[in-house]
Amino acid sequence: MTRPIASSLTRRSFLAGSAAMGALAVSGGWNRALAAPLLSVESVTLDVNGKAAKVFTVKGPAGEGIFAKEGERLTGAVLNASDTPAVMHWHGQLFAPADQDRARPGGGELAPGETDQVDFLLTPGTHWMHSHTLSEQLLLAAPLVTREADAGDVQDVVVMLHDFSFRSPEEILADLGGSSTHGGHGMGGAMQGMAMPGMGHSGHGMGGMGAMGGGAMGGGISASPPAGQMSHGMGGGMPGGMAGGMMAHANDVDYDAFLANRRTLADPEIAQVEKGSRVRLRIINGGTATVFFITVPGLRPRCIAVDGSPCLPVEADVFPLAQGQRIDLIVDIPAGGGAFPVLAHVESSPRRTGLVLATAGASVARIAESADRPQGLVDLAFEARLAAAKPLVPRTADRVIPIMLGEEAGYRWTINGHIYGEAKPFQVSSGKRVELTFMNPTTMSHPMHLHGHHFQVVGIGGRRFPGAVRDTVMVPPQMSVTIAFDAGPKGEWFLHCHHLYHMATGMMAVVKVA
Repeated sequence: MTRPIASSLTRRSFLAGSAAMGALAVSGGWNRALAAPLLSVESVTLDVNGKAAKVFTVKGPAGEGIFAKEGERLTGAVLNASDTPAVMHWHGQLFAPADQDRARPGGGELAPGETDQVDFLLTPGTHWMHSHTLSEQLLLAAPLVTREADAGDVQDVVVMLHDFSFRSPEEILADLGGSSTHGGHGMGGAMQGMAMPGMGHSGHGMGGMGAMGGGAMGGGISASPPAGQMSHGMGGGMPGGMAGGMMAHANDVDYDAFLANRRTLADPEIAQVEKGSRVRLRIINGGTATVFFITVPGLRPRCIAVDGSPCLPVEADVFPLAQGQRIDLIVDIPAGGGAFPVLAHVESSPRRTGLVLATAGASVARIAESADRPQGLVDLAFEARLAAAKPLVPRTADRVIPIMLGEEAGYRWTINGHIYGEAKPFQVSSGKRVELTFMNPTTMSHPMHLHGHHFQVVGIGGRRFPGAVRDTVMVPPQMSVTIAFDAGPKGEWFLHCHHLYHMATGMMAVVKVA
């Protein structure tokens, strides 16, 4: 089994290791020593429940991923040592120029054997890097964690979650009945040639949607879908719920396994922790189509950051985590020690994955991969409790843009009635305050991500509030969410659903900062 860099890091070992990485990264030596690049995308074999699969890994100076300190730069060569073109996105990084983020509109691929150069100041917090093509499904993703200067004397445990299938992503998309829409924007062959419409999810009537109207969605904008808009079925047969008279659901991909640091609960990672210590769980949802609910039985976790941005502490028993989102939880290990599972439960399913925090000599019991009962559907109750520790300065929006999320026959997912490439970019001016209101009359939730920016959640439905600062926000069925941000560097930045197959079949647009 391939395994990532040890996720359990004491403060001393973390700082020592990241200091060494930083010295190499900023020296400029990587520009010359391409045989030993800063990052290398490689093909590896992974054992999942006794069966081998070919996947990807992203190797840094100390193992899988990048672990740095606030104030350091990511400087050096990125080598594609795999046999597949790579398109890397630096998710959550505010200072990565558009011309160094290959997931930019019109951007290119890194061909097998080619190197690319990157040089930008790392954004503090729990972030990650991942492919912006279907190869993300093949685990082409890794942590990109920059430890905050004020993190304190805590042990960091990084948890990277994945949904896994032995089928290729092309097969998955074909089974969904979808066709890739991304052949012309620099994502290349990995997103092309997958059109097998008429299978799986097309042709189911959506029914009347006009009842949503301005009340549920806020702002008086009609949520009626375009003529001919369609819904799809329940996918893998997972339980769903009613939303506005329709059947809302999750999990339209039937996965073979769910992984935490590339391992299942049949063979979980055991992260060694100290008795009486404080641990910071940095949890990354790298799943392509799966929402997880995080629990830490036996401990009292409190959320201190989401998507790498600090928030006012919030205690809860269960923490929802959408695709692309991250959450930092603080837990205190009892003086008497013990073993404590960190579990990620699949939305609308009894299935789960996770790892175990254990002190020296603690007995670790086997954890079943299925819980006694399924989780429900994600909602915005937890989101409504969050408040940014460093909110945006209040000001009136200079530009307000409604974003209607849509669902059509043939597994087509749209923004304002268009798939990617059919509409002009949303034009905004650098430095101006922009508000986007996402309205979701579809049957599935959509985790909406904006490249190159962090935004603040400022409204749910018709209620305004100063919520969390994030880069990815979940928009459940029959709900609206408003975000605000100050337009950043000039360039073109993707706005898309972080459900990989929704993005691949059209739910992506461009925000052009001029």
